Amino acid sequence: MDDWQQLHRHSLTDPHQLAEQFGLKEADLVLVGARYPLRITTHILQLIANGGDPIAQQFIPSLRELTTDSALHSDPLNEEALSPVPHLVHRYPQRVLLLVAGSCFSYCRFCTRKRKVGCQDMVITFGDVIKGLEYIAQNSQVNEVILSGGDPLTMSDALLRDILERLRRIPHVEVVRIGSRAPVVLPERITPALCDLLSSYQPLYFLTHFNHPAELCPASIEACTSLVRAGVPVVNQTVLLRGINDDASILHELFHKLHCLCIRPYYLHQMDLTCGTSHFRTRLETGIAIMDKLRGPLSGLAVPTFIVDLPGGHGKIPVTPAYVHSLGKQAKLRAADGTLVDYPQD
Repeated sequence: MDDWQQLHRHSLTDPHQLAEQFGLKEADLVLVGARYPLRITTHILQLIANGGDPIAQQFIPSLRELTTDSALHSDPLNEEALSPVPHLVHRYPQRVLLLVAGSCFSYCRFCTRKRKVGCQDMVITFGDVIKGLEYIAQNSQVNEVILSGGDPLTMSDALLRDILERLRRIPHVEVVRIGSRAPVVLPERITPALCDLLSSYQPLYFLTHFNHPAELCPASIEACTSLVRAGVPVVNQTVLLRGINDDASILHELFHKLHCLCIRPYYLHQMDLTCGTSHFRTRLETGIAIMDKLRGPLSGLAVPTFIVDLPGGHGKIPVTPAYVHSLGKQAKLRAADGTLVDYPQD
């Protein structure tokens, strides 16, 4: 068994141990754990022990997850209705999301799929994956496949290679993406063998998920650097989280550090309207104001797109500050520093 698999097996899953380690109320952890799974890697526990409160909030269960809010939904993006076969979501004509794993190395408390990830309804068999691949092969308009779950890297290299090989045999599939939080929660998973594997199936993009600069510890930096050195493009998706990273200075630091590591900040996500996550959600105005402060001081390559994944499965849209003041023969545009500038059109 590989080292990363041993580390995964020894992750904390016992509410009693978590309560004892951090002085928490065990009864509360048990109550939340009865609905949503608990798993925290040793790596994350060490970061929390070193004072990483922004990290603790992301992974330690809270009674607030059981709060009922009529505006929230268990499946806010309508994925189940957009699944022509189990564990495959076909929302956009040319792209599909193929869920290949039902569990994660650690469970984020704000997960969009917290209704099922790590739960019994998220058992994915290889037969399910094959049915998804058959669907992709039968739909020639699909040219891009995103592997997600759960975390695809909970699978062995051999299983991952099998899936990638089958995808590459489908002529119309041109690009593959793999979404994984392994560099953040279990950096040991990014082995030389995995880097070699991923580099041999280009064009392939590695989508990871850093939310706070404190997560960019030496081990995580090394994991990402290994992927980049192997020629695997790495992009990052950050979720805007209240009380964790809803501050322009924090996100400036995060995106700048990612940029210096050759990791492209891709999306800043507004929180989805998912049951059990209302305590993490910010208002849209917060994200717009943050993006306005980042534009200019931060390199354009390091500025992500602030997006909202619309409820009901209507897809992602960008939400941007208003830079167009007025249009006409002489447009008036607002610069990043607030100056209104005339722009001739005729």
